[in-house]
Amino acid sequence: MRSSILVLLTCLSGSLAAAPPNVLLIMADDFRPEIGSYGSRALTPNLDKLAERSVQFERAYCQQAVCNPSRSSMLTGLRPDTLKLWNNGTHFRELNPDVTTLPLWFKEHGYTTRCVGKIFHNWHTAEKGDRRSWSADEFLYYANHGDDKPLITGELPPNLTTLSSRVYGATTICECRDVPDEAYYDGRVAAEAQRVMQESKENPFFLAVGFWKPHAPFNAPKKYWDMYDRSKLPPLNTARPEGAPEIAFHQSTEILGPVAKQTPVTPEQAAEMRHGYFANISYMDAQIGKVLEALEKSPAASNTIILFVADHGYHIGEHSLWGKTSDFEYDAHVPLMISAPGVSQRGKKTAALAELVDVFPTLVDLCGLPQPKALDGKSLAPILADSSQSVKTAAFTQHPRPAYYDREPDKQPKAMGYSVRTVSVRYTEWRVWKTKGVIARELYATEQDPAESKNRVDDPTLKVQQAEAEKLLRAQFVP
Repeated sequence: MRSSILVLLTCLSGSLAAAPPNVLLIMADDFRPEIGSYGSRALTPNLDKLAERSVQFERAYCQQAVCNPSRSSMLTGLRPDTLKLWNNGTHFRELNPDVTTLPLWFKEHGYTTRCVGKIFHNWHTAEKGDRRSWSADEFLYYANHGDDKPLITGELPPNLTTLSSRVYGATTICECRDVPDEAYYDGRVAAEAQRVMQESKENPFFLAVGFWKPHAPFNAPKKYWDMYDRSKLPPLNTARPEGAPEIAFHQSTEILGPVAKQTPVTPEQAAEMRHGYFANISYMDAQIGKVLEALEKSPAASNTIILFVADHGYHIGEHSLWGKTSDFEYDAHVPLMISAPGVSQRGKKTAALAELVDVFPTLVDLCGLPQPKALDGKSLAPILADSSQSVKTAAFTQHPRPAYYDREPDKQPKAMGYSVRTVSVRYTEWRVWKTKGVIARELYATEQDPAESKNRVDDPTLKVQQAEAEKLLRAQFVP
């Protein structure tokens, strides 16, 4: 590894001598790695093109599969337990008023920092966004996903979906209207990002572009629904993992509504919602393409680091779950691509484990800035120089029960699921919040069983792998 680090530092010193690199951080919401370059059937030509110039991390993981804790963790470089933040209803500055964020660090070191779209979590908290992190006001950063209704001039075209009557906020969960891209949030985010790119004369810049999709509602414009034949989408297996404890699951209220009002999802409804999720993905991909094209046409094209990531993964019916808030691979696994001109290998894929908490130290490293003290993540820069390298042996994800405990009367979790992903397995311990006693365990041979169809805890054939995972988890999350 030492030789690869020396190569990287040599590349960095040469590029930094000319001019500090710019940063384009692109972020998606509720996006598991449904990208063509990851082997998905999703139609994502722009992300596929970005993968051709990037190092693609095949094993990247969020720290908690829900928006606020995940984004707060990534943007501070600190784990949820360090921030003491595990819910959507607490702004990270309420508990950590002086914490330094990723964009703030760049701002304090000479960068012009701009935010277009959803970067920090921004609608369950009293404080909106994080204005101090940015050099100018944030754009379309504070809203409710359910209010993302089409804005057009003239008569609104009909909604062509037919099956799902479920609602998400102020709109139906599925919506297919023949409207332009800019009718919804992400089209307007892309247009503003293009404008900011054109006016970014001052270098270096740190531009964060946060897309609201593919988060529900599933309401991409009609042309993106038309890209898919619903019958040819991946088949859905709703079976829960054999032997999994009940606490591992949740009630899918984000998508299916309050438990008392839930009705069974028919196969036709499930197919429509899955279709809508894929349509949202292709809609978002098209907007990413517009941003990347604007960068390519700008003077900054040859000196800009591009990092694409999602805040967490998502279930669309697998394991009988809809939405996020679990420790399963579907929710924990995220896409991560990094393109660093003159530094990263082009078009390489790496099996090295990575976490969202690593984004902060990685970008700081790539731009030659001093590292903040006491970050919980590690720089992934050595892997960009040599995709066969690795900087960590495990990735950690956690989630409380109830999933949205802050909406309960006592505002406290009853339990926390602590999960570790090694190269070969995922091991999870569910611990009582107050006593820290272990009440349930899970072990999935994730590499052989990527869908995590069977809990194999205490399986003698996985004795060595389980022992390693237990040791790693208990070192990270001390009972």
